[in-house]
Amino acid sequence: MLQDGAVETGLKDALPVGWGAPTYKMLLDDWKSLTNTLALVTSRRSEQEKQLTLISGGVIEFFSLDGPDAIRGKKFKRFIVNEAAFVPNLLDIFNLVIRPTLIDYQGEADFAGTPKGMNGFWQLFNINDPDWMRWQLTSYENPHIPHSELDTLKATMLERTFQQEIMAQFLEDGGGVFRNVTRCATAAKQDKGIAGHQYVIGADWGRTTDATVFMVVDITTREQVFMDRMLDTDFASQRNRLKALSQKFNNAVCLVEVNSIGQPQLEELQNMNVPVQGFMTTNATKLEIISALQLAFEQEKIHVLNDPLSISEIMAFQAERLPSGLLRYGAPEGMHDDVVMALCLAWWAGFNGQNWLIS
Repeated sequence: MLQDGAVETGLKDALPVGWGAPTYKMLLDDWKSLTNTLALVTSRRSEQEKQLTLISGGVIEFFSLDGPDAIRGKKFKRFIVNEAAFVPNLLDIFNLVIRPTLIDYQGEADFAGTPKGMNGFWQLFNINDPDWMRWQLTSYENPHIPHSELDTLKATMLERTFQQEIMAQFLEDGGGVFRNVTRCATAAKQDKGIAGHQYVIGADWGRTTDATVFMVVDITTREQVFMDRMLDTDFASQRNRLKALSQKFNNAVCLVEVNSIGQPQLEELQNMNVPVQGFMTTNATKLEIISALQLAFEQEKIHVLNDPLSISEIMAFQAERLPSGLLRYGAPEGMHDDVVMALCLAWWAGFNGQNWLIS
């Protein structure tokens, strides 16, 4: 299917095609396969540049995505990424490197691969936009593989492995910190506070590479009911938006992180008479707030909005065991944890947070 797209654009339409793979070794397999397929219609083959010029005038260029800067400045009608789930920082590479190369031709990007947890490939798969199409095909739909062979694999494979590798399933709890996320995604959005309800807001600060997220939780119903997410917004505007959000939700108390850039924001918010308290994040306190939210999802005591960006980030959040034995929490490479941390702060403020609040 991927080769068909390269042939159609490069040979039939005579337009430039980019082809990316996670590593150089994986790229060589794709290079050899496609050069053999197109041997009779290739007018020039550059082994060094990994470039095929076809008799139509179209060009197919191959790139290893562990060094994507070589793609910058190019122009493509189509860019194909094979084994996309294995590409670290896939979202950043797509948005910052690949996507600009498609502007001149109003081109398209194709991503294919086997699921590998809730990473950038998962996020691209779940984009809800009419300009995006997606397909999810199992190995049983491959006409070149006998069903009997797959049935034999099922008898000897771990069930989770079979579901991922053969049935092409993105596994919700595979390596993730939070379980039951989709079952808890039943909250109703509120645009303003309900009379008699009490609210809290968790604030995770960002500026350019990371987003700022304000997460509103209705304590009365134990629901996440509103989220304000912004990127590349000046801090004065962020503080004004937080103040307005607090007023809209019955003067909700805000819990804001005070590490680094957070301390000046806390002081300014206090001067603005916003009901705000600070949270100092350390390894110990981060573990506390993550564990509290983890338990809430485990016991299905929290309900969150069914927002694709939020759900994918929560489900992708993971724990890594360090050589010291300690756990390090965070988003997979190339993804962000702003939504998770804002939700952790809001939940902590509403149900656990007296020990770590500071003025």
